[in-house]
Amino acid sequence: MTTPDVLVRLVQPWSDFYGHSKTASTIVTFLHIAPIVVGGGIAIALDRASLRLDVDDAPARQRHLTELGSVHPIVLWSLVVLLLSGLAMLAADLDTFLGSWVFWLKMVLIVALLANGARMTRLERALAGPAGAAADQWRRLRGIAITSLVLWLTITLAGVILTSVA
Repeated sequence: MTTPDVLVRLVQPWSDFYGHSKTASTIVTFLHIAPIVVGGGIAIALDRASLRLDVDDAPARQRHLTELGSVHPIVLWSLVVLLLSGLAMLAADLDTFLGSWVFWLKMVLIVALLANGARMTRLERALAGPAGAAADQWRRLRGIAITSLVLWLTITLAGVILTSVA
């Protein structure tokens, strides 16, 4: 894949700076890993809690919904920082990343993670409503939690592979 010249020229100053500054690359790398640790860690912990939840325990269900709702902002802000740092890394080496099938796979997985998060949010709203006591809806939450776990870990693996082949 050939990167358009206009795009290369647009990011060239950043690419040069990033390539010659250990401080810049260290900060950007940290800003890419920290949101995975924080946002991904919280998401994985809550996915685990969703899997362990006793769907017949109404007070436990309510506590779990409250917990899920309270951490969404943290996970979302983590994803924003992850996106921005990822764009900074992409701009530093367009040819390597844009030409990599692993990069594009990672992007597809991230879109799937976001879609899964949207599914979880919609389901949480349904669970909080009057029809929220349906056991099959609580079981669907488990499926979404499993998908989330798999996606967070697969995206992390794709990132590791990407740094190895880049």
